[in-house]
Order: sequence, then structure tokens, then C-alpha cells
Amino acid sequence: MSACPNTVTESAPVTGPAPGACLPLPVLGRDVTVPLATGGKAVYAALDYAASAPALQRVWDDVAAYAPYYGSVHRGAGYLSQLSTDLFESSRATVARFLGCRPGDQVVFTRSTTDSLNLLAGVLPAGCEVFVFETEHHASLLPWRGARVTYLDAPRTPGRAVEALERALAGRDPHGPALVSVTGASNVTGELWPVRELAAAAHAHGARVVLDAAQLAPHHPVDVADLDVDWVAFSGHKLYAPFGAGVLAGRADWLREAEPYLAGGGASRTVARRADGGVDVAWHTTAARHEAGSPNVIGAYAIASACEALTAAGFDALVARERELIARVREGLAEVPGVRLLSLFGDDAPRVGVLSFVVEGWSGSHFAAALSAEYGIGVRDGLFCAHPLVRTLLGESPQEPGECGAPGAGPGEEQLGAIRVSFGAGTPDEHLDRFVRAVRELVGGGVRRERRTGDGHRTPAAAAPWPVPPRSFE
Repeated sequence: MSACPNTVTESAPVTGPAPGACLPLPVLGRDVTVPLATGGKAVYAALDYAASAPALQRVWDDVAAYAPYYGSVHRGAGYLSQLSTDLFESSRATVARFLGCRPGDQVVFTRSTTDSLNLLAGVLPAGCEVFVFETEHHASLLPWRGARVTYLDAPRTPGRAVEALERALAGRDPHGPALVSVTGASNVTGELWPVRELAAAAHAHGARVVLDAAQLAPHHPVDVADLDVDWVAFSGHKLYAPFGAGVLAGRADWLREAEPYLAGGGASRTVARRADGGVDVAWHTTAARHEAGSPNVIGAYAIASACEALTAAGFDALVARERELIARVREGLAEVPGVRLLSLFGDDAPRVGVLSFVVEGWSGSHFAAALSAEYGIGVRDGLFCAHPLVRTLLGESPQEPGECGAPGAGPGEEQLGAIRVSFGAGTPDEHLDRFVRAVRELVGGGVRRERRTGDGHRTPAAAAPWPVPPRSFE
């Protein structure tokens, strides 16, 4: 579906968006105001979508409508339990359709992308080899501790990524199990990776592929069958759905043959005592095998609602609008002296709404704090849980130790890190215009309200503290 249901009509004001333009989707928090260190308040510009996107209003409304009917899932004969069970399983089917899953694929509900990839790491067959680029988010870089892992250097073009993977796979035993972990879109640069080509290279050498779609799924359609990946993992909180749920979807065999991710109720089909005093357990062979305990039915339903909302909005229209926003921000930042955008594949690489940059003479944390305190703009700074990649992009050694945003050894030394602005289907044009204007003003005129820390550093003055009591957000 390509038509955007949320468009400007012919009766829109002359000063507003052009008729037919696709408007941002309604999200929670779009009218929230925050205090400024310079006085007054501003409508908060949430530009940290890559960390957690605001919930779609439709998702929140769907969850609120269901909340009075909440009941135990797979645990009761009562009406509310039956309704909740049906909702939970229909949410699984909705996610499967959203991902273009194949017959026989399983959809497992987890806590997050990180949880999903750790689950997969726990079901790898004995002797499995894992191949992963150093450019991955830590969620897909670190879980493979029980396997033999080959880390690949950051490629500078999509073609070189495919070539590097093919070289790495060429020397392995094609009859042994192997897994390639790839990202769909970088959480640092937003650049799209050649997933289909990497999957073809992996399969040609007898390896399987898991796609980290945490940054891809909120911005582009993800079709498991079309991309020919074996599994896909993503998080609800980046897909405009709150409540701490995620998804691992794909081939059932490794999931079905391994010990459960968690042992407990729901994962077990039958449990019986043995004569010798032990316990015999028969585990489920369905997705329930890895969903022990009372499931997060609200989180699963929120993900399904977000999937339906994005499908109804039409990815063609959403992608086209986001492409325009990306171009606007990149062009605006390019005009500011001392600003350098970070890129792995180059300026012409297709990307989602995630951009990282550094500003000459500024630490990332200082700059991000100033955006918040003086302009009401929320961005991210640091190494973005992708330390080797950011270090490579900053010209540092990817092996160099150090914490995200760790200060230098003495006063005045800049912190290692970058600034990331990220946006999506719910971002108003004005928020990005304000962001570009704020960057220009900070670079040109500096921070208007500062304070000095005990070690001599200068930092932006903080905005007003949170109201007390904490339940009051007015």
C-alpha cells in the first residue's frame, strides 16, 4: 500500500505543508513541553528514535481499549483469559504477516532485539561458527560467546561487505553449522546494508543468516522470504510500541531442537516425577518452547498494533517522506562550519532517519546537553552501543578500550563520542528545522547559559529539575 492516509487536504493553510503531503503519524508526547535553561518552555523535540521511538497514538488507543479485558494467557478457562489468549496468538499471526514469514516459520515474543539474539545464540548447534562485522550494534556483536566467532573489519562499500563475507566463509567446512549476523540499517549512520546479497553469499557457503532489523523495521518493509534471511529480530520500542517486547521470527528447526531459553511454565508440555526421584519433561515444539512464564500480552499486542498501523500508513509514502527529511537535515548540517557527518558507505548511500556527526571543538555530551537545555531537543551522544564502529568512524582504533563518552585524562580534553539525531514516521518537520537552526546557533554563538564543574569543565546550565512529586508532569 503506497497511499498515506494522513495527508494535507486542499483546505490546509497556505503557510502549511503542500496539499497531498504526507503528515507525520500521531504519536504520544507530541504536545509535551519542557523547561529551558534560558527561560520559558518549548514543545519537546524527540529526536532519539533510534533508541526508543514514541508510541503511536493508535497503538496506545488499542492497548487502552484492551486493558480492561486483560487476563492470563494460556492459563485459564474464563472469558477474559480466553480473549487474551486469542489476542496474543492473533498478534503472533499479525507479526508473521508483517514480516512476510514463510510457512513453518515461528514467531517468538521476547523482551527486545538483544533478548532475541541472545535466545538465538543459546540454540546454536554444537560447533557452530558465527561471522559478524565489527560494525554491528552490541546486541548482535556480543551474544555469541559459546561459538567460534569471526569478526570482520568495517567495509567501506556494500560491495566490499559482500566480498569480505565471501572470503571469510570460503575457508570453512561447508557441512558444519554456521551463522552470519547482519544489520539491516546501522544504528550509527542509518545506512542500509546489502542484506539480500549478504544472505545469498552466506547460503552459497552453507551458512544461515539472522537479520538485526531493530533500525530497519520501523522505516522500511522487512520481508523474510524476499530477503531470504533465516531469522529476523527487532524491538517493539523502536517500532512505535511500548511495554518492553521484541520478536525473533524465522526457521523453526534450531529453535525446536534446542533446550528452552528459559525453563518453566508454558515452555513445558508435560512434567512427571520418575521413580528415581527425578523429573521428566517434554518441552513444547512450538514458539511456546522459548516463552516460559506469563507472557507480555500487552507488549505483543502493542507490536501487532504498530505493525498494522505502519502497513495501513503505507511504507512507500513513509519512506518517501523520510527521504525528504533526511535530505533536509543533511543539507542543513553541511552548511554549518565544523560539522562532520559520519558515514561508512559514503554520502550517496541509502539510509534511514539516523544521522551521527561530530562538531569541531565540542564534546558530544556538551553539545547534546546544550540542545536539550536551551532548545528542548532530545538527541543521543556517545558511542551508541556500537563502540568498534564509532571508533573506526572517528579515526580511532576499534580495539581501543574506554567507556561510552568517557572523559579525557585532564581538564579540557574532549570526550570520545558523537552526536546522533534520529527520527521517523512521527517526527514533525518543525522539530528538524529547529534542530538544524539550533546546531547553527550553537556552533556560531556558543552556549548561552553555562556553569563550571569542579574539574574546570564548562557545561550547559541545566533546565529546571523534574517537578515534585514525580507523578506530576505538568
